[in-house]
Amino acid sequence: MSIRLKFNLAMFLVFALGFAGASFLIERILLENAKDEVALKARIMMEAAKSVRSYTVDEIRPLLQRVKTSEFLSQTVPSYAATENMKRLRKVYPDYSYKEAALNPTNPEHKAASWEEDIIQYFRNYENVKEYSGVRSTPTGQYLFLSTPFKITNEGCLICHSTPEAAPAAMVKKYGVHNGFGWQHNEIIGAQIVNVPMAIPIARANATFVAFMIILGGVFAAIWLVLNVFLHLIILKRVNKIAAKAEEISKGDMSVTEFEQSGKDELSSLGHSFNLMYRSLSSAVKLLDRSQV
Repeated sequence: MSIRLKFNLAMFLVFALGFAGASFLIERILLENAKDEVALKARIMMEAAKSVRSYTVDEIRPLLQRVKTSEFLSQTVPSYAATENMKRLRKVYPDYSYKEAALNPTNPEHKAASWEEDIIQYFRNYENVKEYSGVRSTPTGQYLFLSTPFKITNEGCLICHSTPEAAPAAMVKKYGVHNGFGWQHNEIIGAQIVNVPMAIPIARANATFVAFMIILGGVFAAIWLVLNVFLHLIILKRVNKIAAKAEEISKGDMSVTEFEQSGKDELSSLGHSFNLMYRSLSSAVKLLDRSQV
C-alpha cells in the first residue's frame, strides 16, 4: 500500500468522523434555535393576550359599565377581548392561534378540545406549575403550544359564574343557564393556550444545515486537495527521485548525478545522507577497479 493511499485513507477517516460529528452537533443546535425562536413568538403572543385582558379590565370595562343597556356587552369580558384581538391577528397569520380553553365555559367557543382538556387536567394535578409547553403533530405540521393555567383568584368572577340566579340576567339571556356556572374560588377552570407553527423555523434550520454541510464538505475537499498537492511536491516527488537514483546505482550505473538538496527538512537530510553514501560507494568502486588492473 503506497504512502499516498495510506495518507488518503487516514484523511478520509478523520474527515468522515469530523463530518459526522459536526453534522450531529450543528443539526441539534439549529433545531434548538428554531424551537427557541418559536417559543419566543409564543410568549410574545401570550403576553399580548394578557395585556389585552388587563387593558379591558382597567380601561374598557369601567367605561362600558356606564352605558345604560339591557343587553350583555361581551366587550366587558377580558377573555372575549383577548380572543377577538387574536382573531384579527389570525387574518394576517392564520397558522397562529390563541384560545382560552375551559372545561365548562360560558361561551361554547371556549370549550376545550380533548388535548386541551389534558393540559387543564395537568395544571389541576400540578398546581405549582405556571407554564407548560410542548410540540403537537397535526395534519398541517408541527405546532409548539404554550399554556398557562386560568385560576379563579378574584371572587368577583363568581358573581357571573357561581349560579344562574346570581349571574346578570342579560348574560343568562345571551348564553343560557347550562354553561359557565359552578366555578369555585381558587379553582383552575381552564388554560390560556397559544399555538405557533414550527414549519417555517424548522425549514429554515434545515436549509441552513444543508448549506453549512455543503460548505463544510467543500472546505474538507479543499483541504484534502491542498494536502495531496503538498504531499506530492514536498515528499513523494523527492522520495521518488532518491528511489530512482538508488535503483540506477543498484544496476551498476555510477554516472548518476547526486541528489539536489534544498532546504533543511528531514528529506534534505535524507538526500545529504544519500549523496554521502553515493560518494563512498563510488570511491569504493574506483578503488576496486584499480586493484583489478
